[in-house]
Amino acid sequence: MAVMVLLEIQAKEGTGDELLATFTETLPDTRSRDGFLDLVVHQNQEDKDDIVFVEKWETKDAHLSYIAWRQETGGFDDLAAALSTPPRLRYYDITDV
Repeated sequence: MAVMVLLEIQAKEGTGDELLATFTETLPDTRSRDGFLDLVVHQNQEDKDDIVFVEKWETKDAHLSYIAWRQETGGFDDLAAALSTPPRLRYYDITDV
């Protein structure tokens, strides 16, 4: 069953737009990973440093494999260095309701 992944990040103060620009370069790799289905990035209108990713993956394991790959390549460390707080990651079952 597909899973929705919610990733909430808080960029360092005043750097939200700059961080979004880096995703233009890195997200094509995300979209090409096995198990990837969809990804939409949202930026808070009132706090440009508040960014939310709403992702859809075939399985939680597919996403965890992707996260492990990002950690191996250093991409996760690069992201963490750009944030003011640790990222918040949650997994949701997609229901038929």
